[in-house]
Amino acid sequence: MSNIKKYLKELFKDCVTVPNFLSLVRILLIPVFAVLMIKDHVIAAVVVIAVAELTDTFDGYIARRFNQVTELGKMLDPIADKLSQMAIVIILIVKYWDNAIKYLFFFFIAKEIVMIIGGAVLIVKGLKPAAAAIWGKLATLVFCVVMVIVLALGENGALCDIIGYTLPNTVTWILVSISAIFTLGSLLCYIPPFFKQLNERKTDNETKE
Repeated sequence: MSNIKKYLKELFKDCVTVPNFLSLVRILLIPVFAVLMIKDHVIAAVVVIAVAELTDTFDGYIARRFNQVTELGKMLDPIADKLSQMAIVIILIVKYWDNAIKYLFFFFIAKEIVMIIGGAVLIVKGLKPAAAAIWGKLATLVFCVVMVIVLALGENGALCDIIGYTLPNTVTWILVSISAIFTLGSLLCYIPPFFKQLNERKTDNETKE
């Protein structure tokens, strides 16, 4: 319990920053996106999720440019990524329920569940989950681009009626598969640091004993 209290104290130190505010805005936009999609305001929903993902770019830039990197920001950023990705994927699973591609969408949810469990294990042991690696950021970028394209031009997409074009199912499969490959690569990159942290903590505990 003391490890958790210490972690929380460090987490909220100097946490009032513009990047953290943008991350919170991104999180708050997720239910807005979901409600708009449920009510079939697809164009508005795509605009909202696109704006939400833009905040991801700006919060990272501002944090580095103006030295506003905080422990809370390191946590909020991946949380916002995970929540937005899961919201998008759940919406797409519903849209493509009669299409076998839904099983590929389930992979993204499985990956996020694994990441959440791994992060929780580290926190319970008084360790800090690793910040998003370059590969993780790249996977997130690819995911966002692909999913916005699918939402806009895929089956019953926001722009299909406007421009008179719908992505062929094969193209949708290819795009989502590319994103899945990047996502798998991202997950694999987090595994070695995860076990390294656990082993180092185990070694420290054995040394103290």
